[in-house]
Amino acid sequence: MSLITTTKDLKTFCNRLKKAEFITVDTEFIREKTYWARLCLIQVGGPDEAFAIDPLAGGIDLQPLYDLFQNKKILKVFHACRQDLEIFFKETGGKLPTPIFDTQIAGMVCGFGEQVSYEVLVNVLQKKQLDKSSRFTDWAQRPLTPKQLKYALADVTHLRAIYEKLSAKIEKHKRTPWLKDELQNLLDKENYISRPEDAWERIKIPIHKPRTLGVLKEIAMWRDQTAQNADVPRGRILKDDALVEIAMHAPTSKEALGKMRNMQHGFAESEKGAQLLEAVKRGLGMPEKDLPKREPRTNFPPGLAPTIDLLRVLLKLKCEESQVASKLLASASDLELIAAYGDEAKVPAMSGWRFKLFGKEALDLRDGKLALAIENNRLKLVPTIL
Repeated sequence: MSLITTTKDLKTFCNRLKKAEFITVDTEFIREKTYWARLCLIQVGGPDEAFAIDPLAGGIDLQPLYDLFQNKKILKVFHACRQDLEIFFKETGGKLPTPIFDTQIAGMVCGFGEQVSYEVLVNVLQKKQLDKSSRFTDWAQRPLTPKQLKYALADVTHLRAIYEKLSAKIEKHKRTPWLKDELQNLLDKENYISRPEDAWERIKIPIHKPRTLGVLKEIAMWRDQTAQNADVPRGRILKDDALVEIAMHAPTSKEALGKMRNMQHGFAESEKGAQLLEAVKRGLGMPEKDLPKREPRTNFPPGLAPTIDLLRVLLKLKCEESQVASKLLASASDLELIAAYGDEAKVPAMSGWRFKLFGKEALDLRDGKLALAIENNRLKLVPTIL
């Protein structure tokens, strides 16, 4: 069975991988009932072998693997690795595997569309079918079944060939800079730091008055800290809808708190209810200068919508021509900013390879130097006569 359960075997395996040009990596974890993801299995593939490493095995020390992750001579290949990196960041006290290659992003660069799945890449590039029946099994149960291990190891064995084919295609078409920017973003440690004081920013609320946002900031911070300390999902403490209602009405007594529509029965009288009321009071008492603000949505000039629609058509055309996912070139909000501000828009499409591929022609279309036309049932760009 290709399962490592001791530090000795892990160290031996990692020593064999030290001369590898690249290794493939995946994880299995659960987080439905916890705030932090619980790491249940790590799969690693080398040049001619693949093993699953059991982090739940008694006495195992994962440091040999984490040392390997820090070896800059070895490329670490993942698929859709953001959650994997988040787990390793926490497990290692703030370190990330480096350097990395993400086949989902590489697939976007190579024309496989937005957020292409591992299964699709295996089907298209390997002409094989994956057995996904073990995908939602309980990875914390022990012993693991042979079927679970077979499923888990498939996630790193096919990954070798997928990486080789995608990297060859990227190099052939000189798209390495396209990939580099996205991979660098994944290695930004700010992506993986959980700050309770910033938790309010992800919550949608219809009222943006600073005082209301001050209350929201305090109660959202209290909820995150409480959830982290208890290692339970945020929603187990209070749902977002309840936080929004509390922020807008700012109850200061358990009686008023108990009347909130989204409040759990008995919560207002509990210890957590008292802590929440203290957080509300902190928000109400926050000095004016410290109150948070949300930038209002930009009000674009009237009549801009047709220009945005034209840019959207151009984006689709350029993505089809170059076989690259639109997400890598420009977002919907980017198109709005380009339509409104032209080359002064602070968006990625106004510089680098994105400008050459899309941004320059987007500006020319916006400024009337180019037009869209149809020839032989195909859309094309044509210069205009000014």
